[in-house]
Amino acid sequence: MAALRLALARIEGRSDGGVQAASMERARLFSLGAADVDAFLGGGLSRASLHEVLAPRGADWSAASGFALALALRAAAGRPVLWARQDFLEAEAGRLNGVGLAEFGVDPAVFSLVLGRDAQAVLRAAVDAARCRSLGAAMIEISGCPRALDLTATLRLARAAERSGVTLFLLRIRVGEATRAPPSAAVSRWRAHAQNSRPLFANAPGAPNFSVTLLRHRGGAADRSWRLEWQRDRGFLREIAEARNAPLSGLVPAFPGDGAAVSATPRRRAG
Repeated sequence: MAALRLALARIEGRSDGGVQAASMERARLFSLGAADVDAFLGGGLSRASLHEVLAPRGADWSAASGFALALALRAAAGRPVLWARQDFLEAEAGRLNGVGLAEFGVDPAVFSLVLGRDAQAVLRAAVDAARCRSLGAAMIEISGCPRALDLTATLRLARAAERSGVTLFLLRIRVGEATRAPPSAAVSRWRAHAQNSRPLFANAPGAPNFSVTLLRHRGGAADRSWRLEWQRDRGFLREIAEARNAPLSGLVPAFPGDGAAVSATPRRRAG
């Protein structure tokens, strides 16, 4: 926690004196970039809120992480992003790779990683991050449905986000199909599955793809699925029509890390 507070202090120190005013002036919604999805959401997702992304299986970790990170980058709009995760996921799901993050479009200068020994430690870090007005977004990665991550914990996160203007993304691993997701104060809840990328010239791996389903959206319609592609150079998601797909043979992880989240034939990084 001491290291986290030092990192947050440095982030605050890099910001100008008008952070609070700037946070209040941020657009209420952020778009994903895919016109059909944004229209279905009523213009986009809300900032200063808590959103959830579920990975039903371990094999979907890369897709859920990539989709949540894409949303965080959209919400942050160039401001610092913090990722808090349980430390055992470094070995089990894969260690975050600096080169892979950069290829995904993450600026290392505005990215911070925090590791917690358990869900409770990660949640404490997340609450501290949610109170840091200089952050643009924070990702909170937790495996399963630990007791510490109950409705009260998500309410605490949601209220902190509303007060500070920071947009939070709760990434739940192995939750969403076989395991029923518990009640939550999240404004939206998504489920993500791994998806093959579309090949580039000479059958090279293309941009990261995600198959996502909107399970819940407060105040709006839900239960709708899309296949989305992350356009790193443009910094937005776009919808991919199924009829246009020409998938590569074999599974290509949607998000690069050190240590495969799925068992697949080694290929060039898709980011």
